[in-house]
Amino acid sequence: MSPIISLRNLGKTYASGFQALKDVDLDIRRGEIFALLGPNGAGKTTLISIVCGIVKASHGSVTADGHDIVTDYRAARAKIGLVPQELSTDAFESVWATVKFSRGLFGKPPDPDHLEKVLRDLSLWDKKDSKIMALSGGMKRRVLIAKALAHEPQILFLDEPTAGVDVELRHDMWQMVRRLRENGTTIILTTHYIEEAEEMADRIGVINKGELVLVEDKDVLMRKLGKKQLTLTLQDPLPRIPAELSALPLELVDDGHALVYTFDTQTEETGIAPLLRRLGEHGIDFKDLHSSESSLEDIFVSLVRSGREGVRA
Repeated sequence: MSPIISLRNLGKTYASGFQALKDVDLDIRRGEIFALLGPNGAGKTTLISIVCGIVKASHGSVTADGHDIVTDYRAARAKIGLVPQELSTDAFESVWATVKFSRGLFGKPPDPDHLEKVLRDLSLWDKKDSKIMALSGGMKRRVLIAKALAHEPQILFLDEPTAGVDVELRHDMWQMVRRLRENGTTIILTTHYIEEAEEMADRIGVINKGELVLVEDKDVLMRKLGKKQLTLTLQDPLPRIPAELSALPLELVDDGHALVYTFDTQTEETGIAPLLRRLGEHGIDFKDLHSSESSLEDIFVSLVRSGREGVRA
């Protein structure tokens, strides 16, 4: 199946000389949830703004569902819904008028039933006649999502959609995202809440200083780069790690009362059993053990700090 969004050699340098994007190549698969992660200033919003036609690229090309965003702008943009990071909407309009106008902007015929469904899904139906200026910040965020969905886009960009919202709204939003994906909508999101990307995304992209550092299936990424730690609480404290075991990734902690063994997830089965056997051979007994594994946040921080390059999609 052809990708729904393709970026080729995409670059952006601002008049100040700042290079926000550096020759980015990326394909977004149809119907997936793709999470784009990166620190502040990494280029996430610039990339989204180019695809949505808000910012002009310095070089490269972008297609949305086969339509070039420059030469076939109207058709490309009609495929896309955008929920921006900043709260920006007409404060004096009602919720209903705002979403109705957004649908009309894309030349879509009136469809009150669709707009009602969108508002109900976002718990906005009872606020449809309220002026936007009277809504809370969380409700205004819901209105932005409703506006983005009003014209029934096949692609939805969510730029930090849960920034500054309460836990209840965050959960409501992710339930809505799941429903949209089930109905075939492609979701591209940026987020600072990495646990959300870990829970929701099919694939992860990491961008840093304008470069796409890595693109990978989330599960594959967790297996490739995830680390596990096995902590063994010892029966008797050790003054030091025996020389015969010094080549192993072992660390003595808690004043010699515990050993920490660090290993990657791909060698879990072959790593733990030999370790325990070798400890027994050296008379090292333990009374308790527990394991922990790295989260997506740990992997992300490691990638950004090291500037490591991974396999690109």
